[in-house]
Amino acid sequence: MWEETEHGLYKQFNFKDFNESFAFMTRVAQLAHQHHHYPRWENEWSVVQIWLATRKDTLTISDRDRELATAIDNLVEAQTDVPLPAAVPHQDQVKVYADGGSRGNPGPSASGFVILDMDDTVLMEQGVYLGITTNNQAEYTALKLALEACKKLGVREVFVHMDSLLVVNQMKNIFKIRNRELWPIYQACKELVKSFEHVNFVHVPRELNKLADAAVNRAMDKELGITHPKSQLTI
Repeated sequence: MWEETEHGLYKQFNFKDFNESFAFMTRVAQLAHQHHHYPRWENEWSVVQIWLATRKDTLTISDRDRELATAIDNLVEAQTDVPLPAAVPHQDQVKVYADGGSRGNPGPSASGFVILDMDDTVLMEQGVYLGITTNNQAEYTALKLALEACKKLGVREVFVHMDSLLVVNQMKNIFKIRNRELWPIYQACKELVKSFEHVNFVHVPRELNKLADAAVNRAMDKELGITHPKSQLTI
């Protein structure tokens, strides 16, 4: 809950380590730029404090302050751990299909993934609305959420399928990271890969990634209140 203080809206965020807090600050900086806002914040290792006040002369809370506060809360909610289904049979090997999309790029975005056993039985699927971000951020977030879920399931080997050639080749060290805004979540995914005996990344056409794409669209449409979407995701 944001507090209304004499210095504007205030909230403290606590993370596991500095990498998580740095990734959060990077995303908040993007949100602030998109909302034409200049928040004040302080960071001490894994703790981030944020003050939102556009009217610094009167220190009253503006609509822009509240809009950015809501966007930040949506971001935090999207970064929380994905809950696992009540009963998922143990698997040593799984297939993962992950996808992310942005309507606008940057624009309203979502991530989705599906985990299947080696016989193509769906074990779990998830779609998460991210707020305003880019297509590449959404793709990486989908991968991160999928790997976190696989780690919780105790999987040893993961076969990841994505239609993002950028993400696949960066994770395979074929492409370099040239966008510094992707670096924190890329590093987080690299750390998660170490949790498994083997992770294989495969680039697939979008037509073969329909399950994850559907999870993305469901999360997006639910948040935006769209029953029959007219717009398409940015590839």
